[in-house]
Amino acid sequence: MKIFLPAVTLLFPLLSFSQITITNADFADGGDLTYVSTANDPAIDFSTTGINQTWDFSTLVSTGQIIRDYQPTSAASFLAQVSFGNFAPADYNATNFLPSDALPLDQISGVLPVTISDVNQFSKHSADSITSVGMSVVINGTEAPFKADTIETRYKFPLNINDTYSSRGYQKLDMNPIYNGIWIQYRQRNSTVDGWGSITTPYGTFDVLRIDHLITERDSLIFEVQGFPIAIELPIPDSHEYEWITVGEKEPILRIITSVTNGTETVSNIEYKDQNLTASLGDLENRLEIFPNPSSDVIKIKDLEEPSTYSVYSSNGKMTLEGKVSPTKNTIDISKLEKGTYTIVLISGVTSLINSFVKN
Repeated sequence: MKIFLPAVTLLFPLLSFSQITITNADFADGGDLTYVSTANDPAIDFSTTGINQTWDFSTLVSTGQIIRDYQPTSAASFLAQVSFGNFAPADYNATNFLPSDALPLDQISGVLPVTISDVNQFSKHSADSITSVGMSVVINGTEAPFKADTIETRYKFPLNINDTYSSRGYQKLDMNPIYNGIWIQYRQRNSTVDGWGSITTPYGTFDVLRIDHLITERDSLIFEVQGFPIAIELPIPDSHEYEWITVGEKEPILRIITSVTNGTETVSNIEYKDQNLTASLGDLENRLEIFPNPSSDVIKIKDLEEPSTYSVYSSNGKMTLEGKVSPTKNTIDISKLEKGTYTIVLISGVTSLINSFVKN
């Protein structure tokens, strides 16, 4: 008796995932809002990679959520727009800015007798790259923008399997005349697209490229103590940023950051693209109070104490409204929005407030 195997069984070994190409359109830019969940798993597998790979991170559990509001440069302060806006040199003409942890503030704060806060990274998106063109920081309550002396390229496009690129970034923050001190950052980035295949996280299953960014950073401070110059080098370990990137999602589906000490990598951060977690919004300390909710025509901001700017985002992260409100004009017209759930982000001074509402 002859046994015939079903054709699908014979063909199964020939099936493979789709190899993709990544462009700048696959990353968030000014006007986009994205949600990223954080996780904690010191034993997570960040080393496995290769061709036609299957990565299963479906068991990751969210320990919190980051809401990234990519602001267009036109929403920045006047000083920042002078450095990074339409009148800046072409290479420094940023397309968005975002709060950043690029400065080792925990180490700086223990050395300098000044307060440094509100670090924003300005980025330029173009067809062939995403670059870091500079940043703005608040020093003792005064905002100061700083252009990068050497512009670092974070991504080069298009990205395909086996692509490699290197880039250097050099930034000098001269804090004079606010404070007689200089902070210097040097970064070397070596990036390799070392895998492709399918990844599964709590957010879903996607065809992805896997990129390994090896980053070497050297930070130093130069300041005066009783008239004598002091130079201190800050100990910043080398790090790897492993990213799994897909088409159209605006954020890497998964990012794992490791620090390297004596040749050993230790996981320092895990985050993955996610949907808007309602529980996370409810637990935020600075939650925006709005009424009525749901509404078909207008919403009002409750207990608004000073003039503020707002942005309204649809469920897919696209900005649909923006404007200004004040204690005497706290009403926002939502009548032209389509029915659905929206997120509103209010910038009041240096504070960001957020909530969601339903347009019916």
